[in-house]
Amino acid sequence: MKQIALFERGIDPTPLVEMSGDYGQNHYYIKREDMIPFSFGGNKARKAAEFYKEIKKCGADVVMTYGSNSSNHCRVIANMACAMGLDCHIISPQENREILYNTRMVEEFGAVIETCPVTEVSETIDRRVEAYKQEGRNPFFILGGGHGNPGTRACVNTYREIAAYEEQKEICFDYIFHASGTGTTQAGLVSGKLLTEDRKRKCGQTVGEKKIVGISIARSEERGREVVRQSIEEYLGSEYQTLYREEELIFTDAYCMGGYGKYNQDVQKTIEEVMAKDGIPMDSTYVGKAFYGMKRYLEEHQIQGKNILFLHTGGAPLFFDLMDKKWETERRQA
Repeated sequence: MKQIALFERGIDPTPLVEMSGDYGQNHYYIKREDMIPFSFGGNKARKAAEFYKEIKKCGADVVMTYGSNSSNHCRVIANMACAMGLDCHIISPQENREILYNTRMVEEFGAVIETCPVTEVSETIDRRVEAYKQEGRNPFFILGGGHGNPGTRACVNTYREIAAYEEQKEICFDYIFHASGTGTTQAGLVSGKLLTEDRKRKCGQTVGEKKIVGISIARSEERGREVVRQSIEEYLGSEYQTLYREEELIFTDAYCMGGYGKYNQDVQKTIEEVMAKDGIPMDSTYVGKAFYGMKRYLEEHQIQGKNILFLHTGGAPLFFDLMDKKWETERRQA
């Protein structure tokens, strides 16, 4: 099996920088997970590094996962499998099969894309896994979005990097905002916060009042909260009962705009603003939508004068899809 040098040596801390633009009456910082140097980066690359260890350990010869045509996760997993010299098989819902840059890249990496109605996804996955086993293969299945303990662990590491930055720069972030999808990103951040604060308390250190806010990109608040909570419980194990508090889990669906992949002109304007002022690309499915949601959340809750950290979880190829759509619309209107 081929090796991936980045995943073998471990991922270095990603840049955390102050933003220059005026996005509201707070002090804004951004953690650039999109700058992880593998397959356009993003937290999906960080999660893939954890799954890489599991794949090597079990000696799998085919990597399977689930995701939509716009999935950053599928792009990164297909790229990782290709780099490892392994086959990759992706199950994808046949609804809304628009060809996007992520779709093209998955195909370029040689992955098999099998589509089915969204109502038949679970059955299709089970059937395909069993078919590979009957062929004498050893499939390794990764849940959509990198859901599961390896994905949560990856984002615990993200929080540890944030905590290390705070200590080094003698700053405390009052809020951390991020796009919340399958739940492991938020589960990892909250778990990392709970574990870090528990360690500090045991050492007699002061603990701040930091809040982690997940901006839902698709799920309802009730469903989203429960999935994140379950992931936290699974990761913390025996420590869950003593460490977890309901108030630590802030998840809002107020900015879903109709569901996955849906956005409005305000989101597009926000993306253009951040690119113009800070040179940072954001997409409309995940990051740009969450950044806009963060701004609205802060305005609606009248939060001012705070240190705000936004976690850029990646999605650069989708930024160019958005630009293509904008240019095509302008061409038609010309």
